[in-house]
Amino acid sequence: MTAPTQTIGGLPVTKANCEQLCSIMLDDVRAARGGQLALPRFVTSANGSVVASYHADPALKGAIDRADIVDADGMPLVFASRLFCRDPLTERTATTDFLLDAASMAAREGIRFYFLGARQGVAARAADYLRSRYPDLQIVGVRHGYVSDGDIPAICAAVRRSGADVLWVGMGTPRQEQFAVKAREHLAGLAWIRTCGGLFDHYGGGVSRAPQWMQATGLEWLYRAAREPLRLGVRYLVTNPRAVYHLATKTHD
Repeated sequence: MTAPTQTIGGLPVTKANCEQLCSIMLDDVRAARGGQLALPRFVTSANGSVVASYHADPALKGAIDRADIVDADGMPLVFASRLFCRDPLTERTATTDFLLDAASMAAREGIRFYFLGARQGVAARAADYLRSRYPDLQIVGVRHGYVSDGDIPAICAAVRRSGADVLWVGMGTPRQEQFAVKAREHLAGLAWIRTCGGLFDHYGGGVSRAPQWMQATGLEWLYRAAREPLRLGVRYLVTNPRAVYHLATKTHD
């Protein structure tokens, strides 16, 4: 199963909601298990910060250009699509929401997850939370996200031995995208490498999400900046104007 794309901020963004992404994941898991998928698909997401970094960082651009699916994890991309495209996106595909849909589907279908990322113990706590919510969910391995290039072959060997179908990688941009590109050739037999940013912190690290009204109006970045002004405040002051420029000049069907 494939989904159409449209150019948003210069990135080829897949027009798929969470339910459609789950269907694609399930199809790919079946294909991988049947030997019809030589290497896992690289699935990532974009928000305003990623759009700005994509045009400023050639290494990140090179990694994202090799992705099979880029979904819209930010309302600014949806707004740009509605302004400049005849057939716009209908909704954002928030990774924090998609994980829950994917976990529910995986529990029903016997799909196995592996969590790689965040600080020591965070991914394990996120796994415990999801198992408590979906008792049949199989999370067959966890590891922290402090990884060097030299660690990649051994980590990938452990992931393959675990029997995982989908590897979730939460290391933050651009490390997670670059890891996915480097690890892909070592992960034959898996269906997906799915980058997920700070996802494990939401479910295992005590990091709260913005109120729903801020998510719906594209102000989730402001909530995050207010919580971490030194780390994120300055970053958003730099990236937001760049993102607006690229979204306004590089979005089309």
